[in-house]
Amino acid sequence: MSKYYLIGFAALALVSCTAKQDKVAEEEINDSTTPLHLLQPDYTTPYGQLTSDSVKADIDRVFAYIDAVTPAKMTDGKVNPGTYRLTSYEWGVMYDALLDAAAITGDKRYADYVSDRIGFLAAEADKATDVSEDGQLRQVKDPRTLDDAGAMAGAWMRAAMADSSLKISPYIENYWKIVETTPVHLADGTIARNRPHYNAVWLDDMFMALPSMAVRSQYANDPKQLDDAANIATGFFKRMWIPEKNIFRHGYVEGAEHQPSMAWGRANGWAILTMSQLLDFLPESHPKRAEILDMFRKHAAGLAELQGIDGFWHQLLDRPETYEETSATAIFAYALAHGINQGWLDATTYGPVAQLAWEAVASKINDKGEVEDVCVGTGMGFDPAYYAYRPVSVKAAHGYGPAIWAGAEMIKLLNSYYPYVNDSAVHYYKVDPEATMPLFSLDENGKAIEIRH
Repeated sequence: MSKYYLIGFAALALVSCTAKQDKVAEEEINDSTTPLHLLQPDYTTPYGQLTSDSVKADIDRVFAYIDAVTPAKMTDGKVNPGTYRLTSYEWGVMYDALLDAAAITGDKRYADYVSDRIGFLAAEADKATDVSEDGQLRQVKDPRTLDDAGAMAGAWMRAAMADSSLKISPYIENYWKIVETTPVHLADGTIARNRPHYNAVWLDDMFMALPSMAVRSQYANDPKQLDDAANIATGFFKRMWIPEKNIFRHGYVEGAEHQPSMAWGRANGWAILTMSQLLDFLPESHPKRAEILDMFRKHAAGLAELQGIDGFWHQLLDRPETYEETSATAIFAYALAHGINQGWLDATTYGPVAQLAWEAVASKINDKGEVEDVCVGTGMGFDPAYYAYRPVSVKAAHGYGPAIWAGAEMIKLLNSYYPYVNDSAVHYYKVDPEATMPLFSLDENGKAIEIRH
C-alpha cells in the first residue's frame, strides 16, 4: 500500500471522524437536550448586573477629563478658552450636574469644581474694565440673550446657595435680568423667538428659562417665579405636545396652519429635564403640579416605547433610521432614574429602561473620558434631513453634564432599589427579593432551581 494511499485513507478517516463529531455536537444542542432559552445573547450594550462602583468610575473618568481641559486661568489677558467654555449654557448644565453628583456621592471634588470655576469667573469679572475682547467675561458682565443667561442664572444661584463663600450676587442679578426681560412672550406667556420665523417656539427654551425661575423662587424667596414657570410650562405643553406619540415636537410657529413635528431627541431631553426640575420645587399643593406630573409621566411612557434595542434613543425619536444620539440618551437616563428616585415613576417598569440607557451612555465614554456621538448645536428645522445629518463630535459640550448627571442619579437608584437579573432579565425590586421571594432560573436539564446573586 503506497504512502499516498495511507495518507488519503487517514485524511478520509479524519474527515469522517470530524463529521461525526459535528453531528454529535449538533445533536447535543437542541430543544430536547438543551434549555435553549438559557443560551447567552450577544448583546451590543452591556446587559445585566450593574454596580454603583462601576458607574462612579465612569463619571469620574468624565470628570477627570473636563477638569483637565477647562482650567480656571487667564491666558494673554483673557479667560483661557479651554476645550469647553466655562460660561456656555452647556456648562450651566455641568454645574448643576456636579452639584447634584456631589450631594449624591459625597465626592467633594465635584462641588469644588463648581465653586472654583464660578468663583474664578466672578473674580476676573470684578477686575476687568473692558470685556469686549473676551467673550467669556463679556457673557458674565454683559449677558445679552437667554442662551447667555438662562442656564447660568439657575446654576449660579444654586452654587451660591451651596457655597456661601462665593461673592457672586451682582453677576447672578445680571443673568437674572436677562431671563426676566429679554425673551419674547406670546399672549399667554409662552416663550418664543423671532427666528427662524416670527413667534417661533423652541422646545429648548423650556429649559433655558423655567428651571432658573424655579431656583429663583427659593434663592430670592419669590414664589411667584414658580407660579409663572408652571404657567409657562403649560403653554409649551399646549403647542409642542404630540399626543398620539407621547413626545414633543421641537419647533412651532404661532399661527401656522400645520405645525412641523420633528421630534428631536435632545429637545425632548430638555423638556423632561425641565419638568423634573419644576417638580422638585413645586409643593404638593400647587395647582399646576398635578398637570406637570401627569405630563412628565406621559412623556416617560412615550420615551420608554421608543428606546432602541441597544439602550439609545435616536436623533429623531420616532425615526429609527436616524442615528443613535448620546446626549439625549443621557438626559433620558437621568430623568427616568430621577423620576423613580422621587417616587413619580414605578421602578418595576422604568428601572430596567434607565439602567439600559445608562449602559448605553457608558459605552460612549472613551478611555480619555470624552463622550462620543453627541449631536452638535442645532437650530430649528422643518424636515427630517436637517436633523438626520447633523454632525456629532466629542467636542460638543452638550453631552458632558448630562452624562455626569445621569451617572449620579443611577448611583442613587442602585443604592435605593434592588436590581437583579431574574430568569436572565433585569428587574428592579423595592425590597431585597432574596429576603422576600425566590429567584428562579433553570439548570442544564431544564429544571427550575432557586438562585442567589
